[in-house]
Amino acid sequence: TDTTGVESIKSNTDIAKYTGCYGDDWHEMIDEFSELFSVDISNYLWYFHTREEGSSSIGGLFFKSPDQRVELIKITPKDLFNIAQAGKWNIEYPEHFIPAKRHDFTINTVVFLAVIIGMVVWWFL
Repeated sequence: TDTTGVESIKSNTDIAKYTGCYGDDWHEMIDEFSELFSVDISNYLWYFHTREEGSSSIGGLFFKSPDQRVELIKITPKDLFNIAQAGKWNIEYPEHFIPAKRHDFTINTVVFLAVIIGMVVWWFL
């Protein structure tokens, strides 16, 4: 409730879509869920369940973020109940490939540094 602001929800409802809980709020909810119910989330893959927060960037124009490379899998209260009963994150994910290096971040960093350097050079000219 504190994270999503929702008091009640049906068992088969897509939590993210219903609550508008994405990005950092989603991660906080999953962390709290895992602590509260002692659930091992080592198999949890965030990018199948939530959008990346602040994903509109220059680098994102050229390279997709992990959540844009896979089809989202909804999580319902019933799923969370079953996961809590199992004591581990037991969602089976389809085969997929996520590059180890985030090229979108690299582009964003280069652009940011270029802007800073440009501002410094402009300031001293």
